[in-house]
Amino acid sequence: MNFFIDTANLQKIKEAKDLGILDGVTTNPSLMAKEGITGTENVHNHYKEICKIVDGPVSAEVISTDFEGMVKEGEALAKLADNIVIKIPMIKDGIKALSHFRNQGIPTNCTLIFSAGQAILAAKAGATMVSPFIGRIDDTSWDGMKLIEDIAEIYAIQGFETQILAASIRNAKHIVDAAKSGADIVTCPLHSILGLLNHPLTDIGLEKFLADHRKANELANG
Repeated sequence: MNFFIDTANLQKIKEAKDLGILDGVTTNPSLMAKEGITGTENVHNHYKEICKIVDGPVSAEVISTDFEGMVKEGEALAKLADNIVIKIPMIKDGIKALSHFRNQGIPTNCTLIFSAGQAILAAKAGATMVSPFIGRIDDTSWDGMKLIEDIAEIYAIQGFETQILAASIRNAKHIVDAAKSGADIVTCPLHSILGLLNHPLTDIGLEKFLADHRKANELANG
């Protein structure tokens, strides 16, 4: 399973890359605004900076909700770097845009997926990835991981090559559950990835090793 970091913060992207486990980046207008990046030119320049850090896919989201607008924005974004993936919303004109970009050989990430039916449509239209929003589904008292399982089963039966990108990941357990449920990719904040490091028995074991090492050195030194 690939790990993407969901942020527009360059420092966090660099930190994730330095861990040696970063496969890609996802962003959205909210994440850009959080970093104080506004205006088309500034946003485009920021994507270029991200693509200098990351070799893998970098999802760049369109703002338009009409077909012509999505195509215009998407084609401009695709020219910024070879690893840009155009992020398209799951709406009727979005399906048309997915088909257009498929025919142009431009990779896409269909976002705001909340049902297996939407995932089928996106795959049929040629989406490179689909992004089911796990945390947001859980917030409505439905089971986000069950959706991942359903999409994975359908894609396997139908032979769809679209990758499942588990989004709206809230914690380390979500990452583990997404891996078990058949997600090809997870995208999440850096703190969720770092949460995979934590276990109290690791801390206890490490402290014992260090204590034994100190004791052995004390005995050796008389």
